[in-house]
Amino acid sequence: MTGTVQLATAGPSPLWYATRAGGTVALLLLTATVVLGIVAGGQYAPKRIARFEIGALHRNLSILTLAFLALHIVTAIADTFVHLTWLDAFVPFASSYRPLWLGLGTLAFDLLLAVLVTSAVRLRIGQRRWKAVHWLAYASWPLALFHGAGTGTDTRLSLQLVLSTGCLAIVMVAVWWRLHRAGPDHRAGRLWAALAVAAVPVVLAVFLATGPLKAGWAHRADGAAPSVATVTADRTGESA
Repeated sequence: MTGTVQLATAGPSPLWYATRAGGTVALLLLTATVVLGIVAGGQYAPKRIARFEIGALHRNLSILTLAFLALHIVTAIADTFVHLTWLDAFVPFASSYRPLWLGLGTLAFDLLLAVLVTSAVRLRIGQRRWKAVHWLAYASWPLALFHGAGTGTDTRLSLQLVLSTGCLAIVMVAVWWRLHRAGPDHRAGRLWAALAVAAVPVVLAVFLATGPLKAGWAHRADGAAPSVATVTADRTGESA
């Protein structure tokens, strides 16, 4: 059975730190990629920067995001604290360890991989199909955000909360700016998009208040309470 938690008495390993650092940096890079795509999309044409330069920056940020995601996944699998397999990395909700929250991260990764693969064969599949798949990158962002909040053992840390809140705020500002520039012809679409964007921080705030920010969340997220007091849940020192 994958995802089995081991007993641990030692402190966090370098792989533990690398997994969380890689995930945090990947979220920051994904946020920057999404924001750039939102702001520079449509008919907007910046005056001081050429569109091909924005496209190159967007592409490089996407590659960096995938690179840190790879680091996040490899170190998580290599760390023996939780038994994760490559199947868990590619098949959503396959892991028995925190299946929902890990599954959201896996789903976000799969969506980004779909964008990468279709970008490589863009000329063969056509602009319309590629663009339809490319929109999946936007869906991967909230999935990654909730994945980090639900499964990240450092969610309660002040710095992590500031980073997550900052990512959420900048994406919201970018979306509202894009909706503002859409014009009156897209009024109905703007309304639904605005409602969807406004719902994300509300849902996230309620989720954090009732879940990860409460003591013992690590054990509840695993689906069962620990049977041995020496289990250091996710090596955070959190008491049961």
